[in-house]
Order: sequence, then C-alpha cells, then structure tokens
Amino acid sequence: MLRVAAVITAGLIAGLGALWIFSSEREVSAGRVELSVSPFHRGSLDVYVPVVDWGVRFPGVRLPARLHAEVRAIDRQAAASLATGDRAVVDRVRTEARDAIASYLTSLAAVVAGAALLGAALMVLVLRSPPRHVLYGLVPAVVWVAAVAFLLAPRGSLDDPEYYAQGDDIPVALRAVQKATRSSANLGEVIDEQLVGLARLVAPGERETLKGLPRLVVASDLHNNVLAIEALQRAAGDSPVLFVGDLSDSGTPVEVAVLRQITRTGRPFVFVGGNHDSDAQMLALARGGAIVLTPNGRLMPDGSLGPVVNRIAGLRMAGYTSPNLRRAADGYRDRGGRWHLGQQARFQRWLLGLAGKIDVVLVHEPQIAAPALAAWRARHPDEPLLVATGHTHTQAVVAKGSVVMVNGGTIGAGGTGNLHQEQDIGLAVVTVQRDPFRALAADLVQIDPDDGSSTARRERLPAPWSSQELESGSGADAATPRRRGRRG
Repeated sequence: MLRVAAVITAGLIAGLGALWIFSSEREVSAGRVELSVSPFHRGSLDVYVPVVDWGVRFPGVRLPARLHAEVRAIDRQAAASLATGDRAVVDRVRTEARDAIASYLTSLAAVVAGAALLGAALMVLVLRSPPRHVLYGLVPAVVWVAAVAFLLAPRGSLDDPEYYAQGDDIPVALRAVQKATRSSANLGEVIDEQLVGLARLVAPGERETLKGLPRLVVASDLHNNVLAIEALQRAAGDSPVLFVGDLSDSGTPVEVAVLRQITRTGRPFVFVGGNHDSDAQMLALARGGAIVLTPNGRLMPDGSLGPVVNRIAGLRMAGYTSPNLRRAADGYRDRGGRWHLGQQARFQRWLLGLAGKIDVVLVHEPQIAAPALAAWRARHPDEPLLVATGHTHTQAVVAKGSVVMVNGGTIGAGGTGNLHQEQDIGLAVVTVQRDPFRALAADLVQIDPDDGSSTARRERLPAPWSSQELESGSGADAATPRRRGRRG
C-alpha cells in the first residue's frame, strides 16, 4: 500500500508542477492574451493589462488558484471599437475570450494528465514496483482533469470585481470602478460591462495615469538604417531622445552625411558613441545641434569639452563613450565590441565619482556598466539612477534597488547589414518624475518594419527606493529581456 500511495502522490505532485508552469498565448480580435495558472491563491480569474499597469480580479474559480489572463499585445483599433460599447463588437470579443479560455483549459487538462502519468511511471521505476502499478497513475490524472474542468473553469457571478494597480496607477483602477456598472444581476451584462471597461482603459485617449509627466525615448543601434529614422521621429515627438550608440556602422564621413538628419529628432537629441561610431562622427553631430556626451564632458561644436553633467529636460545627465569607439586617424578601424576588466574598473570610478550629481547615465555597453551599477546600489541605495544602454539589440528593463537600466533594443531593426534576421524596430519610452527624480514606467515598443504594426508593453518599476525597503526586501527586482539579435 505504501508503494501505491507513493505512486499516486508522485502523480499528484507532477500534475501540480505542470499546472504551475504551463502557459499559452491565444489570439483574439482585440489583441493577444497569455493564459497561465498560479496555485495556492484565493480562487479567481485575474486579468492584467501591463500597458496601463493595472488589473482586475473576478471571483468564480473554485480551485485555490488564480487563472491569469495577461494582455500581451493590443490592437488599438479593435480596442477603440470595443470601448464604444458596440453590441456586435462586445459579443464577438466576449465569445472569443470564452473560447480562448476553454481552449487553454482543454490543453492544460491534457498536459497535467500527461504529467501525472509520467510522474507515477517514474516513481514505479524508482521503487521497482510491479509494472501494473503504473495504472495507479490514472488516479492523479483523473483528479487533475476533473480539477481543471470543474474547479478551475470560471463559473458563477462576476459582479464583484477587485481592481488593483501599482503606485501612481491606482487612480486608473478607481476610475475603472466608476465606469463599470456593477448593479446588474445578469451575468452576461456584467461580462459585457467589464469588457467595455477594459477597452476604455487601453483605447487611445484613455491613458491618464502618467499624462503630462516627462518622457525620455531610449534608442540605439540604428546601424545606417535611415528608413527607421521616421519611426523614431514619430515616437519621440517633442520628447528628448537618448541615443545610446551605434548610429552608423563605421562612422565614416559618407555615413555621417547620410545620417545627419537624425539630429532633428527629439527635443533635444542626446548622443553617446558606440563601438560602431567614430570620433569624427561625434564632432559632426555636435556641430549639427546634438548634445554629445563623453566621460570627460559635453563635446562642443568647436571640439572643446563642456561640463560632464548637463541639465537636459530638467534632469542631470552624463554619458560614457564606448572605449571601442573608432578613430578617424586610425582609418575607422573596427576595434571590436568586447570589453575587459580594466574598462569596467574605469567606468566604475567615473560613475561613483558622480554620486549626488546625476539622475540619468547613457552608456552603450551594459556589460561595462554591470559592476559599477552593483556598487552604486550598495553605496547609494537612496539615490535613484536611470541607466540607458544599447549594444545587445535586446529590449530589456532591469529594476534593481536604486538603479533602473533600460535597453530599447535596436531602432534600426539590426541595421542594413542584418536584415536577414528580420528583427523588429525597437525603442523604449521611460516616464519619469523630476522632483524628486525617479523612473515611473518603461514602455517597450516594437514595430514590424514590414507592415508597420506595433506593440507596446509597460514594465512596472519599483516604488521609490530606500535603504529600509532594501533591508526588508520590499524593493522587488524586475527584469524583462526581449528577443535577441546580433550584438553590435
């Protein structure tokens, strides 16, 4: 009997593990949704919309678990249509959402049943039990299928939603409560009202949480793809553009002449050189009106150096040129994109010397900055620092302690020499507050260069940092890497 109990227990544990890790994306006309399950919570259907950083939790799940539906991408036209409350549109999206959840639960039931049988079979092998004991694996398999079908599937009333949000986005949740009428006793009407409420929060003109606050556009790695400059100009508008290196491929005079128009992007256009840029190019950009930052000071149009820390858009900024910058005197020779410990040590001395004087730092290679940022967090836990990086062609937001590091990916979709990789145009938009300074949110934007379609994902950033929060562990880390591509 002990062996049988062990086989059944192994099946139950294996099924639980599959329930925990299995996720799947489903398409609906209004966008794309990722579905997953988190056990050991009060049963609920949890809908989260990262782009506006809020969520709504419905009762109706009887299993002690949350059925998560995270909106990964939004079709703005469809959302705007849904927000009007048009009956046909609402009915269609409601049906699609129901079918998407049903399809996911069907797949989940098959996965957990298979995992339960596999776990039971492995236990039979471990215990060297008779082969017929594998049949006992059917017990946990049936248990999990029944749990998914009858306890995890949302049922009953959805008329008492719980809204939640982080920090400054709490007013959005409160407005959502006001907009969603909860007095209807009809389940179908309640669902319709909640769908319309969801759409109103993500439709154009309804994102009010961070309205009017300063925005910084982080971009890098154009690599001569002049066709992407227009997309950057549209995204930037009147916001400052922080361009973190690799505007060109070699920094030659021919490339500089072609790319000079980019200095009219953003107000202002702030630049640090990457390993594919050159000293001659940096001077040309400075003469064209760009703010060109170097570790020794701002590069002026006459070649002289101004202050290291510059007040730009009301923020204190400094920049660190790539140590592998190309030189005109050296024939624009490729000096590589690698780094070594000496470069990391020099950057660390430079950065820590600016403590108390800066809010934002631009550095092309995030690997060079890594040890310095760890030292900053340890020595200056109460001094928020935003670090804009590039080089990896990978979108990422890493919020850790007092430091937020943002990489917009590649604004040139990898560049003209990298089109075979079919990368998306990538950039990041960081919303900040000036006094006291801190980064509030980072939107990672991707644009398909083929059809112009775009997606945006808002990354939640920690609340204001403090040494007390770090000691208590409440300053949770957030890291979100995106698609990888060629490293510049």
